[in-house]
Amino acid sequence: MKKIKLSTLQITKIAFMTAFVSAASYLRIPLPFSEGAITGQTLAVNLVALTLSPKEAFITMLCYWLLGVVGAPVYGGAAGPGKMFGPAGGYFVAFMLAVVLIAAGRGKKYNLFRYTFVTILVGILVIDGIGFIWMKVVADMTWKAAFMAGFLPFLPLDIVKCIGAVLLAKPVQGAFYVIEGENGRRSDTSATPKAKA
Repeated sequence: MKKIKLSTLQITKIAFMTAFVSAASYLRIPLPFSEGAITGQTLAVNLVALTLSPKEAFITMLCYWLLGVVGAPVYGGAAGPGKMFGPAGGYFVAFMLAVVLIAAGRGKKYNLFRYTFVTILVGILVIDGIGFIWMKVVADMTWKAAFMAGFLPFLPLDIVKCIGAVLLAKPVQGAFYVIEGENGRRSDTSATPKAKA
């Protein structure tokens, strides 16, 4: 089995973005007719996909999911197996797939149109699509009821959150590039042999 090797910088970015997604989940508006809720989580998940590599993005969302499974309050204070595998559990699983697809499809250079297209087309269809199908199966709902509870209500604000993530992605990418550049310079300096006195 191939081992996954991560640099200190990658681990730092993953930890930071995991914490960011967890914090964003506390910005939530419960829906009385659905097990799901409108949260800042989707914006954070899209930002993970737009600023990290596919591998880093997947590991970030896997860490987030595992924290939720063991009971850490990463979903607006609620967590545990009952939450992560309950009617709303499909959204958490979908996050892991969506970030990989978005990160792989966004391209190497920042492009406002492409970033927006990928997050809306891929992100919403994968996250909300898998989410409402999971809800239908787990909660034993009809297709219409699941769609009305788990997909349609989230669509307008999810589009807004996709655009918000795209606008935030450029400065966050810039900050990561600066950190990576400084890290590289420190590495080069430490690797340079000192002249003998």
